[in-house]
Amino acid sequence: MTSRIRWNKTSLIFGGIALWGLVLIGCVSVNRAILAPAKIAGATYVGTKECAQCHSDQTDHFKSASHAKLAIADPKLGDTGCEACHGPGSLHVKAGGGRNNIVNPRKSPEACFACHLEKRGEFSLPHTHPVLAGKVSCVDCHDVHSGNAIKGTGASLESMNDTCTNCHISQKGPFVFEHGAVKEGCVSCHSPHGSVNQKMLVARDANLCLRCHLETQIAAGQINANAINHGGTSHNSRLMSGTCWTAGCHEAVHGSNVNNHFRQ
Repeated sequence: MTSRIRWNKTSLIFGGIALWGLVLIGCVSVNRAILAPAKIAGATYVGTKECAQCHSDQTDHFKSASHAKLAIADPKLGDTGCEACHGPGSLHVKAGGGRNNIVNPRKSPEACFACHLEKRGEFSLPHTHPVLAGKVSCVDCHDVHSGNAIKGTGASLESMNDTCTNCHISQKGPFVFEHGAVKEGCVSCHSPHGSVNQKMLVARDANLCLRCHLETQIAAGQINANAINHGGTSHNSRLMSGTCWTAGCHEAVHGSNVNNHFRQ
């Protein structure tokens, strides 16, 4: 005589919770992220040791990288950190190198988007760096083989701002009067992956400035912004015609060599 298991609503709920619990236990018990491997037709995996034969500059410090936690979802393959992003390397090794037989994130951001899905969305916003157009690559700004993949951190001699000013030269200075926001970092005002605002700003018009420069009206037509009395004219009407940096006032927003109020 055979017995049948009857699945009612309660048993389904508890069964689902139990299954989800097993999945979570499996995830936290592994100290590396498990990925679906990048595919290259006809290629097989060779392991990181094989990659290090030629690419020691990248592999020598790779253990310190946040990307070192990535692995192919097959423990039989051994250490496959490099191939988690670059794909199986047998054809690359057999050919003695080459760019057409391996996944190259510098040529296409798709290798990065496999994990960083939200960045694909940000690069689809109206104002972005031209990554999707192929004019800029993720690795122009990110060092993916060491540290937390953000240039200018840790023991690096280059600051995060230096990464930006490698291209945005006119904003580098040095300035006699430097905007404090610049010292805090370009990302204080700019969203580097993309924004709905022009110049990839994190907020539009004067709202950007007022995130730091608190404003109170002390009298009709007089505004106390950042503890400085902006009297004499109606700032309400002036800001309606532009922003703090386009209303004929604080135009040198990154810094000035002639005026401590960032006038040109």
